[in-house]
Amino acid sequence: MNSPWMVETKQLTKKLGGRTVVDRVDMRIQKGEIYGFLGPNGAGKTTTIRMLLGLARPTSGQIYMLGKDIRSERIAVLRKVGSLVESPSYYGHLSGYENLETVRRLLDAPKSRIDEVLAIVRLTKDARRPVKGYSLGMKQRLGIATALLGAPELLILDEPTNGLDPAGILEVRELIKSLPRTHGVTILISSHLLSEMDQMATRVGIIAAGRMMFEDSISRLRKQAKGSIRLRVSEPEQAARLLLSLGCQAEVSSDELTLERLPDEQVAVLVARLVQADHQIYRVEESSATLESIFLQMTGTGGSL
Repeated sequence: MNSPWMVETKQLTKKLGGRTVVDRVDMRIQKGEIYGFLGPNGAGKTTTIRMLLGLARPTSGQIYMLGKDIRSERIAVLRKVGSLVESPSYYGHLSGYENLETVRRLLDAPKSRIDEVLAIVRLTKDARRPVKGYSLGMKQRLGIATALLGAPELLILDEPTNGLDPAGILEVRELIKSLPRTHGVTILISSHLLSEMDQMATRVGIIAAGRMMFEDSISRLRKQAKGSIRLRVSEPEQAARLLLSLGCQAEVSSDELTLERLPDEQVAVLVARLVQADHQIYRVEESSATLESIFLQMTGTGGSL
C-alpha cells in the first residue's frame, strides 16, 4: 500500500523492558510543511524518530515514508531522508569543508554538492576554518548541511536549537524556515519548546507519555484555549454561592472568584446581580490561556519540562 503522506504512522508502538514508550501513535506529515513534534523530555519523541530512521524496530504498527512502506523499501526510502539526531558529530581538527567531504564520499554525492550546502547554511566564508573554532550555532548549521548533502526530500531534526544562545537559535530557526520554500524540503522537527515551534511550524503533533494528544495547526491549538474571568469581590464564598444559584460555577481563591470565559452580556448580568446582593466588586479581569498553558495541560507536565 502506498501512502499520500510524506510521513504516516499507524498505531506505531515501541515497548522497552515491558514499558510502553511509544503508544499507538498516528502521525501524518504533508509534503512541504514544517511539522513540529512536541512533548516534554521523555515523552517518546526521540524513540519515534529513531523508528522513522530505522535505528529502532517498532514493536507493532506501520511506518510509511515518502509514500512507501519502510519495512519493504527501507534503503530506497532512507536515501531520500536527511537527519540530525542529538548533537552533530564532526572532526574538530578538520575544516567544515573537509568534514562534509568525508560524508560526501560515503553518500557518493557529487563534489559540487558541498559548495551548495555550505551556501544554503551560510557557512561559505567559514568553510576552510577548523570546526573546533566554530560557535555552537555554526556547528549546528554544519550538522544541517551534512543532513542536506544527499539532497533529501525529508529532513528530520531532533531538538536542533537545544543548548544554543538566542543568536544561535535565531540563525538556526531562520535557516529551517527557509528550506521548504527555497529547496522544497519537508521537515519534521522535534522540540520540547512550544514557543519555538510557534515561530517555525505549520502544523504540530503533541506527544505525552508516548501517546499523541493533538495533531493539527497551531491556530487550531489556540482555539482550544479556554480563557477565564477573574472577579475580586468582598465575601467571595457567599458570592460564589450566589453565582452557583444562577447556574455559574466559580472557583474561590483568597478574595477572588475564577470562572470560565463568558460572553460580555452574561458577565454584566452576573456583576449586576452581585452588586444587587450588596457585594463590592473591586476588579473584573479576563485572561486568555497561553499556548504554553494549553501545552502543559495536554502533557500533564505542570510547568516542569
